[in-house]
Amino acid sequence: MANPIMDPANYQQQLDDKAQRLTETFAEFDVPELEVFPSPAENYRMRAEFRVWHEGDEMYYVMFDQATREKYRVDYFLPASRLINDVMPLLIEAMKENDTLRRKLFQVDFLSTLSGEILVSLLYHRQLDGEWTSEAKALKQRLNDEGFNLNIIGRARKMKIVLDQEHVIEKLKVYDDVLTYQQVENSFTQPNGIVAQKMLEWAVDSTQDSQGDLLELYCGNGNFSLALAKNFNRVLATELAKPSVDSAQYNIAANNIENVQIIRMSAEDFTEAMEGKREFRRLQDKGIDLKSYNCNTIFVDPPRSGMDEGTCKMVQGYERIMYISCNPDTLKENLALLTQTHRITRFALFDQFPYTHHMEAGVFLERK
Repeated sequence: MANPIMDPANYQQQLDDKAQRLTETFAEFDVPELEVFPSPAENYRMRAEFRVWHEGDEMYYVMFDQATREKYRVDYFLPASRLINDVMPLLIEAMKENDTLRRKLFQVDFLSTLSGEILVSLLYHRQLDGEWTSEAKALKQRLNDEGFNLNIIGRARKMKIVLDQEHVIEKLKVYDDVLTYQQVENSFTQPNGIVAQKMLEWAVDSTQDSQGDLLELYCGNGNFSLALAKNFNRVLATELAKPSVDSAQYNIAANNIENVQIIRMSAEDFTEAMEGKREFRRLQDKGIDLKSYNCNTIFVDPPRSGMDEGTCKMVQGYERIMYISCNPDTLKENLALLTQTHRITRFALFDQFPYTHHMEAGVFLERK
């Protein structure tokens, strides 16, 4: 069943509507003209997950309408990357014929890349054994013989079988640079690869005349850190999730970048460290002297909940603030504080999630 709203012919109109809503929402802050970065109208999502429906000998992907909970069959999914859509039918047909692979399979997750790699996670309501591993390896080989670069993970209750690797390697083009990123299953990555590249280019362009060092909070796998490193003497970045920190360290090495330092720390703890309220052994163990950094610019990409008041006040201490937000409501709350000391000089909409109400915004602020 097709979603009538999810029609490429309607894409530009829905983007125009978003741009108008975002502009009106932030009009009170005297924002500059909105820079709008569109998405491809289809095949833009690098990730997708589907439930699996069993009906006699038949087996197919389904999704559920969030409002009605009605299920509908999915043979082609317009938002998903071309790579996901190419793999979907071949995978389900191969498993349908194999009792070991199909038995009590209830979900399939896909993580694809612009670089051509794809990771498939198969989720089961039963424990997996050596026979499953053998059949999964044969399935992987069969699909890769057809020209794919694919890996498989099996999951069950308190169980995870990784055939070869639990990540993909993405390549993102940022102006003339090509950056390598390890993206791990179930860890956060930007879902729209094309728009992710546009976000990185906007961030690089906004900071091209920077002086000194950059402080970054909520850095994830180093997505922005690596792209921005060339604009600063040094980059000091924080992230709390261990898998993301591990990927960030991998990505720093893979890109031969020597001026980025990642700390595993929450933004709240880091704020206390910067203010001298507490000393943290992890900083001492890594030989990090916060006083040695000359950070005039701070970059924040917080979760949907935005920044707490203490972090906002700490952020106000920097000459320039770059803020990427996935939630206009909390961005607006934070800007009520930040614009007391700073003015907005750039304002952007990144259409990460076409055909939905979700909006990703970018704001660049400079001290008044």
